[in-house]
Amino acid sequence: MAAFAARTGIKAWLRLLAGIALVLAAMSAYSAPKTLLVLGDSLSAEYGLARGAGWAGLLQQRLRQHKVDALVVNASISGDTTIGGKNRLPSLLEKNKPDIVLIELGSNDALRGLQLNATQDNLQAMIDLAHQHKARVLLVGMQIPPNYGADYTRRFSEMFRDLSKRNKAPLVPFFMDGIAADMDLFQSDRIHPNERAQPMLLDNVWPHLKPLVGLK
Repeated sequence: MAAFAARTGIKAWLRLLAGIALVLAAMSAYSAPKTLLVLGDSLSAEYGLARGAGWAGLLQQRLRQHKVDALVVNASISGDTTIGGKNRLPSLLEKNKPDIVLIELGSNDALRGLQLNATQDNLQAMIDLAHQHKARVLLVGMQIPPNYGADYTRRFSEMFRDLSKRNKAPLVPFFMDGIAADMDLFQSDRIHPNERAQPMLLDNVWPHLKPLVGLK
């Protein structure tokens, strides 16, 4: 009986040690340096701005301020569409091995009159690719002007919400919130946000990104 009790005690102790090791490993993995991949269009590619003045560059600074050990890789390209992002993403995932992928694409699809179903399928494919590489996804939602028609405008906005719910991925509801209606926050082309608007873009993203990098 004493020997059985001793063996039982040893097994319990070993299980406890194994549990502690798993917790420590998880904590270590969570606190390890992170890579954030930004996959976007001209709104994220610093179009018309000084290098580092865009919201993604400001994101790197804010992460440092919050003592988050992370690298922001901005792979955004002006004029990019969801098909372009989908085609580029596999090599970006292999090269950078990101922990988090921020997808800011879709506006140029609408500008070019691409079918919403195709845009949605491309976004879903990017989400699937990121998840296959064990990366979490933050969707950056957009809205389009009403001159595209009330039905198209509504469906375009709902597309991001549907993808967010389906994939349990956090969503920035409207990237240009607080900016779109103020022409003083745009460059002379009246399309691209100026330098003053970049901190506001970051502020729109930040609350939804914080939990993904371990901040409350």
